[in-house]
Amino acid sequence: MKLRASGEDYLEAVLVLQKEKGMVRSVDVARHLDVSKPSVCHAVSTLKAGGFLTMDENSFLFLTDVGREVAEQTYEKHCFFTR
Repeated sequence: MKLRASGEDYLEAVLVLQKEKGMVRSVDVARHLDVSKPSVCHAVSTLKAGGFLTMDENSFLFLTDVGREVAEQTYEKHCFFTR
């Protein structure tokens, strides 16, 4: 599955929030990216279907190995361009 830039941004947000908080829910991503909760829900279901994210029974989000790889690449790319 080919990701759009917005999908990469959602994965990056989960990665950053996991490093900051440990556990991440959709509402945390919505606040971090300053987007609506329905937007996050749509993105999360698309990313879950693509095998980039999983969600446990408590609605915590987790990156899969592929999702983590994409998130880390996106994070590094953003850091590079920020410098």
